[in-house]
Amino acid sequence: MSKPQILDADAIRRAITRIAHEIVEHHRGTEQLALVGIRTRGAVLAERLAQAIAKIDGVEVPVGALDITLYRDDLTAIGPNPIVHQTEIPFELTDQRIVLVDDVLYTGRTVRAALDALIDYGRPGVIQLAVLVDRGHRELPIRPDYVGKNVPTAPEEVVLVRLAETDGTDEVILGVAEEVKPHDA
Repeated sequence: MSKPQILDADAIRRAITRIAHEIVEHHRGTEQLALVGIRTRGAVLAERLAQAIAKIDGVEVPVGALDITLYRDDLTAIGPNPIVHQTEIPFELTDQRIVLVDDVLYTGRTVRAALDALIDYGRPGVIQLAVLVDRGHRELPIRPDYVGKNVPTAPEEVVLVRLAETDGTDEVILGVAEEVKPHDA
């Protein structure tokens, strides 16, 4: 069965461009601004946002990638040997204005883990959140500052983000959990 497409490649590009404009406008430029993407797709989106900001403001903002595996509150449910990826934050976080980037915001637990991990690397002046898709169903009091698209979903639905860098194509689709293959999650 074909899954409904929420965003195609052009819509993703437009959302990233809009979010980049909103970030630059909100911060009145790029001074002390840095992007940190949550691995895996959040890191890809952070790179794309940095490219869009460079086109807008002519400045390359620093970009980092954050692995939150060991900070998750469901670590024991993942399995006995979770795969831990490298965190790469090649700049000082202290007093920086950080925009944390992820692909989908759902319960808020991933963002909570990311905040815990980020604070272990320094004390940013401000941390904001940018997401490509906000699907609702929060379990924690976390909200995004920048959103590409709000997509109301049912709890049994799954929002799948596919990006060319990781999946060979750019699209966001809506599926049902039982239909999702392991490589889609």
